[in-house]
Amino acid sequence: MNKYFIFISLLCALCACSGDDEEDKDMVKPSISESGIVASPIDCLVLHRGDVLPVRYLFVDNVELGNYNIEIHNNFDHHTHSTSALDCELEENKLPVNPWIFNKDYNIPEKLKEYKVSLDLKVPEDIDTGDYHFVIRLTDKAGWQTLKAVSIKVIE
Repeated sequence: MNKYFIFISLLCALCACSGDDEEDKDMVKPSISESGIVASPIDCLVLHRGDVLPVRYLFVDNVELGNYNIEIHNNFDHHTHSTSALDCELEENKLPVNPWIFNKDYNIPEKLKEYKVSLDLKVPEDIDTGDYHFVIRLTDKAGWQTLKAVSIKVIE
């Protein structure tokens, strides 16, 4: 009887330490911050064909960062992603002929809660000029995602 009692007690103790508690789960989205850095790009940034677009943001998560994605696409139809309160001056609507299309995933080193992005993207010299969106999506290890969309313009 005593062995049976010890076995049941150990089983209960193991179940109590299963790690399924809510406090062990990451329930918070990561953030894309401009705090303490010179963030880039910012809304209404004007670039020339052939320029370098510096990408500078600070990523922060409460548990662990995962990866990020950068997408650049035309905004010739004046659609919105509703992540900015700033309105930039837009050109007339137009149909794309050779727009800048960029979409790339990037890994963040493991076990980081904070990561500074610093990369340079070359603006192609043969793309349509006009209004574009720069969109950055940050995902943490738990799968939570946050998005930042910035309006930029490419000119001659």
